[in-house]
Amino acid sequence: ARRSLASPVVSGVLCPCGSPHGSAVESGGGGGSGGSAGSAGSCGRSLCEASEQDRRLRALFQKLDVNRDGALCIHDLAVGLHRLGLHRTELDLRKIVKAGDKDLDGQLDFEEFVHYLQDHEKKLRLVFKSLDKKNDGRIDAQEIVQSLRDLGVKISEQQAEKILKSMDKNGTMTIDWNEWRDYHLLHPVENIPEIILYWKHSTIFDVGENLTVPDEFTVEERQTGMWWRHLVAGGGAGAVSRTCTAPLDRLKVLMQVHASRSNNMCIIGGFTQMIREGGPRSLWRGNGINVLKIAPESAIKFMAYEQIKRFIGTDQEMLRIHERLLAGSLAGAIAQSSIYPMEVLKTRMALRKTGQYSGMLDCAKNILAKEGMSAFYKGYIPNMLGIIPYAGIDLAVYETLKNTWLQRYAVNSADPGVFVLLACGTISSTCGQLASYPLALVRTRMQAQASVEGAPEVTMRGLFKHILKTEGAFGLYRGLAPNFMKVIPAVSISYVVYENLKMTLGVDSR
Repeated sequence: ARRSLASPVVSGVLCPCGSPHGSAVESGGGGGSGGSAGSAGSCGRSLCEASEQDRRLRALFQKLDVNRDGALCIHDLAVGLHRLGLHRTELDLRKIVKAGDKDLDGQLDFEEFVHYLQDHEKKLRLVFKSLDKKNDGRIDAQEIVQSLRDLGVKISEQQAEKILKSMDKNGTMTIDWNEWRDYHLLHPVENIPEIILYWKHSTIFDVGENLTVPDEFTVEERQTGMWWRHLVAGGGAGAVSRTCTAPLDRLKVLMQVHASRSNNMCIIGGFTQMIREGGPRSLWRGNGINVLKIAPESAIKFMAYEQIKRFIGTDQEMLRIHERLLAGSLAGAIAQSSIYPMEVLKTRMALRKTGQYSGMLDCAKNILAKEGMSAFYKGYIPNMLGIIPYAGIDLAVYETLKNTWLQRYAVNSADPGVFVLLACGTISSTCGQLASYPLALVRTRMQAQASVEGAPEVTMRGLFKHILKTEGAFGLYRGLAPNFMKVIPAVSISYVVYENLKMTLGVDSR
């Protein structure tokens, strides 16, 4: 039988209630090691004196500090835990040091070690409460199966029992808090804890730029056909939100292309100019093709993402962050390459004068006849380059916000609720847009540039230099105000429509 992680030394650090002495785990606090002697733990007993807690923590620290230099390096942890009968891989030990190393010196001093234990145990407490569906203080196989199924991860009861056996010390085939904590405390969060603390990066909101990493679909969703219903609901939500915010999107394109120091275009002035030139209907120019491209782009991106996941060779239900970034960026690049001519058409339709084209097909014929096929790929390079900072910053900000919420506000459950998810997704997408905005502006100007016979071709580098020289760095952010003004209404409309379409299509909430 596998030996429990809790040796007498490790167990001695903890109160019978299962909280580090003096830690604020039960109250939802994540930080400091101090606590009042008279405060009560979840077991109903008083917590031990702070000095006794400090003594026990120092005893454990000294046991692990093999070379007696006052800090725990990977070698110390390997040897110290081995002496306690605990065997961890080098990768596990690196994760522990990385998680607790606040000053980035590659080792843990006493304060960092204490903080790591308390922060790590708080996460374990959240996971335990999330799994304990019956609220009886114990986890059985059915609860593990149900909890993971709620997250879209399907495992059999036999697999759940195997997980239980690895932690169950008394042979009851259930795990209480002490067994759960003892098994995971000096082990990096992985397997079930990592799955429970994982939030799907929701893609239900559409802010116009479809550069986000695709959503994950479980094996069960793919087998039952639920995946296409999610895509249809997301596409319908995107179509409605884009149509509702189209006037702001057209204003953004006009400001990106025409605004300059000599032609300072404001929001009210821009709307007035559009209505005066073509009437109220002109506010929606370019929206038709912007909506039409949702379906092929979403479908191609989803299929490419699934193929790239197989090519990476991962058999995990959920990818790690760097794998999601790689697969998502490549899938985005493939989808954008496939529908890029539609992007150029959208820009040209948004910028057209009244009566210039009779429709999308007429616009495409004119471009093809006068400028050739290459015109449909103008601005392609800055568009591709913009995918990486957008997707990278989007994911990084989302993970940071998620971890901050878990540490500060999560008390009884790791489930954040829909509004926290929407807020995190909106902020991360906005940050991604902000980072890639100069490339998006250069792309739009290149798309708008009609080829004139004999005129020099505008390059990405040349356009960047020209904008910086004539308008300064501020010129790279023309149109940013209407772009950000449409974010909150777009997200709100997307969410409402998405939820209603899901109910209509019979999709279970994930």
